[in-house]
Amino acid sequence: AVTVEILKARLDAAVGVFLLDVREPQEFEICRIPDSTLIPLGDLPKRLTELEGRADMIVHCKSGARSAKAVKLLREAGFSKAKNLTGGIFAWIDRIDPTLPKY
Repeated sequence: AVTVEILKARLDAAVGVFLLDVREPQEFEICRIPDSTLIPLGDLPKRLTELEGRADMIVHCKSGARSAKAVKLLREAGFSKAKNLTGGIFAWIDRIDPTLPKY
């Protein structure tokens, strides 16, 4: 797993992290982490081809439960470096960007 502080440092350093948001579209509309890509958890199995070539992937949801399921699915599909963002976007809001709305 990855903390929000590590994610922020990696985004700031522009080291080519792929940030996958597995929440629902209506949640994504309320708030999002910059440069994240939305693929809802329910759609993930049929959209894995969109992720080919994305070795270094950090997955997040609202609090960490759905993204943990997504990471398990991704690892089983061969994305061995997929990591879960501990605490999800709520941790991001609490510790990195409190201007984002909680829902």
